[in-house]
Amino acid sequence: MAALSNAVRLQLWRGLMRFWSATLATLAGCPEADLQAAANAADDWANTNAASFNSALPATFRNNATSGQKALLLAVVVLARYDVTSLRAILGEVD
Repeated sequence: MAALSNAVRLQLWRGLMRFWSATLATLAGCPEADLQAAANAADDWANTNAASFNSALPATFRNNATSGQKALLLAVVVLARYDVTSLRAILGEVD
């Protein structure tokens, strides 16, 4: 899958800004432009490393899961490691 378009990257950045503002989270010392650059860098990393992630998956899952299912798996694992509250907002109670 190709990197996100510039328009989608802007939407993502704006969404992150709204989310962190609504949850009163702060990024001390991180100007908006740096957050936008970080979102772009994360997308670039995902694009560059997609093949590596895919090949790390067990063959049965790799060959049968859709790209969206693989992306959800990665997102859930990362959220479980760093932000279980956000993970619960997606999956419900994590037990």
